[in-house]
Amino acid sequence: MESPFEVRVRPARLADQAALTELEAIAWSAESGFPSVMAPDQRNATFFDAGNPPESFLVAELDGRVVGYIRLKPPSKLPENAHVIQVQGLAVHPDARRRGVAASLLDAAEETLRERGTRKLTLRVLSTNPAAIRLYERHGFVREGTLLEEFCINGRFVDDVMMAKKL
Repeated sequence: MESPFEVRVRPARLADQAALTELEAIAWSAESGFPSVMAPDQRNATFFDAGNPPESFLVAELDGRVVGYIRLKPPSKLPENAHVIQVQGLAVHPDARRRGVAASLLDAAEETLRERGTRKLTLRVLSTNPAAIRLYERHGFVREGTLLEEFCINGRFVDDVMMAKKL
């Protein structure tokens, strides 16, 4: 998938580990993530692990450099839910934002999942991240629900917005 900024999306490889570990440390903020897992002493030393293998990710490259990722996983292990995949993380390097990286990742994810027979793509996004909500709405996601005051982040109660898109 190419954009005007020549974003290239591809499956993640084990060789992406260092770049993705660095990206994970830089990309998240209190508005988009959880301070408890963003603290340096709480971060994983490695990006990939048994529950998050390279096969769960697509990565975006801009000018040959890894600048983003999307994590796609089943929301449960139930076979009755197998037609649904959930975005369990989408991150873009701050230097690469507003260049079509997130849009390219979403487009590639949808194409990949359609080819696999997935019928629905879901995600959860914090209400404190209006830019992400607008991005998802532009890509056809609709709000399916809101978990009111689901999290307490830095002393402030924050809603968790559930969104989905039929593929």
